[in-house]
Amino acid sequence: MSDRFLSGKVALVTGSTSGIGLGIAQALAGAGANIVVNGFGDPGPALTSIQSQGVLARFVGADMRSPQEIEQMFETVGKDWGGVDILVNNAGIQHVSPIETFPIGQWDDVLAINLSSAFHTTRLALPRMRANHWGRIINIASVAGLRVLSQIGVYCMSKAGVVQMTKAMALEWGRYGINVNAICPGYIETEINREYFRSEG
Repeated sequence: MSDRFLSGKVALVTGSTSGIGLGIAQALAGAGANIVVNGFGDPGPALTSIQSQGVLARFVGADMRSPQEIEQMFETVGKDWGGVDILVNNAGIQHVSPIETFPIGQWDDVLAINLSSAFHTTRLALPRMRANHWGRIINIASVAGLRVLSQIGVYCMSKAGVVQMTKAMALEWGRYGINVNAICPGYIETEINREYFRSEG
């Protein structure tokens, strides 16, 4: 399978044990990339489905709320596989609540996982990508980052931050052969959206 165009590349997809992240990881594996799976869910089915495509796959269960665990993940991948060539910042959570009653702990978690984790993973991926003059960073934002939706204002704020961060990174790093893009999915039936759909009735 060496003729596949991403053969030999290492792709890290955060939040990839299920949902959109798993679908992205499977697609990258189909193109020949070796995959680092990350997320809170059971990694077994994800690893099996990815490895069935003839590539390497491993699970690193770093908590995306923790900069220290993110750094440890990159150290592990760097030591064992040389580093990350393709980074997909997909990890995300959502809490449905009006802003005036939004729990402080949930505020911290939403911003940490949806926005800050993408900053930390990207800053750690950059040195290898810049040295190789090649890298791909894909930030999974949301249509909610482009317009505000009722009851998920904090989620909208976090995803708007992802959109603006993507633009800044693309401007700064394009000269090094690093492409940075954001994808803004609409309403997709994944676990993260079910609470919102139930609240809207």
